[in-house]
Amino acid sequence: MGAILNVATVSLKLNAKGGAILNVATVSTKLNAKRVSAQLQVGFYSSTCPQAETTVRQAVQTQFNSDPSITAALLRMHFHDCFVRGCDASILIKSTKSKKSERDAGANKTVRGFELIDKIKKTLETVCPSTISCADIITLATRDAVALAGGPSYPIPTGRRDGLVSNANDVNLPGPSLTVPGALQFFTNKGLNLNDMVTLLGAHTVGVAHCNFFQDRLSPVPDKTMDPTLAAQLLKTCAKSTATAFLDQNTSFTVDNEYFRQIMLKKGILKIDQELTLDNSSAPIVSSLASNENAFRQNFANAMIKMASIDILVGSAGEIRKSCGVFNPPKVL
Repeated sequence: MGAILNVATVSLKLNAKGGAILNVATVSTKLNAKRVSAQLQVGFYSSTCPQAETTVRQAVQTQFNSDPSITAALLRMHFHDCFVRGCDASILIKSTKSKKSERDAGANKTVRGFELIDKIKKTLETVCPSTISCADIITLATRDAVALAGGPSYPIPTGRRDGLVSNANDVNLPGPSLTVPGALQFFTNKGLNLNDMVTLLGAHTVGVAHCNFFQDRLSPVPDKTMDPTLAAQLLKTCAKSTATAFLDQNTSFTVDNEYFRQIMLKKGILKIDQELTLDNSSAPIVSSLASNENAFRQNFANAMIKMASIDILVGSAGEIRKSCGVFNPPKVL
């Protein structure tokens, strides 16, 4: 850890003399991130809690059987967690009278699935106390929900620990009306690239959007980049301001590449969805994923694994919460 800091310091000094050595600091940061993520392991709990992944899978299966929209809910929770302070379950912390947590930030008001995560944690605490992190539960539950919805099943490394900070003011997430370059900045800041971003937006193959997020594309003048028939249909749907619309109008509960086919037909609901086909940098990626289901499945699995390693805590960092909604009490020395 000290060596990493030293490299960054040297690079900044050299850069001050006119060299393009700032790249060294960037590389060192990336190498440090890789070393941290390398501490994650597939089957991390195989000896300390062999039934951990089975327990998560069974709980998600039960929930999915009665509510297939849980896949979209968990994908959103996972994304919103990882993009604020990293994949550390900070989104699960409940606010107190004196402090507002991420969970109650504006962008997270409609995030759901908390009850399922809490239920899984409670079950695991009875069989393996203080062993399985809430961050890993979110990651595993999302993976299992994706597979249940017809998406790829992929081995996900575990070993994350839970964060010790959750502030509403830290929540700064990419909005639905951004351009591709604007949205990409959020992703590159987290170590993800354009291909990762386009692929991860494919999660819009499940779930809905509230009308207020795309109302401006319908009236007073319909957006010319939206299919006229769809625009007219959505205008009726959104007569009630509280209404929602499926982001994928065809296979709304299935994780597949239909989202990309839809946006190529000008049927993107959110502005950022349609922008992917209009920007020269992202359009070829959309076309490739739309035409090849297997490529989408592989890319989506890889992108989800990559996202799940954003700014993780491992080893002795953070904690293993006993309850996902609250930090552990301070240890008495």
